[in-house]
Amino acid sequence: MKILKIDHLGIAVSSIDEKKNFWTDALGLSLEGKETVEAQKVTTAFLPVGESEVELLESTSKDGPVAKYIEKKGEGIQHVAFRVENIEEALAELKEKGIALIDKEPRMGAGGAKIAFLHPKATSGVLVELCER
Repeated sequence: MKILKIDHLGIAVSSIDEKKNFWTDALGLSLEGKETVEAQKVTTAFLPVGESEVELLESTSKDGPVAKYIEKKGEGIQHVAFRVENIEEALAELKEKGIALIDKEPRMGAGGAKIAFLHPKATSGVLVELCER
């Protein structure tokens, strides 16, 4: 598996519109638009930072994973995403090493990326996303 870089940090927020000002006004980052991913019950907004991004995540449903995360842990960093060269190979390698996977096959995420999540029980409680763009 070849990890290319930290692709983005996913931050769970109750409202992108209400919470974006810190990132745009205080830190001077540019919001690159919003996108809703219906299959994941989430609206995302990306703010580029050098070669990586901050991703704000707002649930579109009370039973969505981001809503459940906020209910349990509050707003904050929800996941760390690593960009990989080949996500299918990465998942196969991790499975072979006995790493618990949430997604055994990649699915489509925001921005047309192929994504897959590793189970936090295998990563010291950190939700790790792999993505291929």
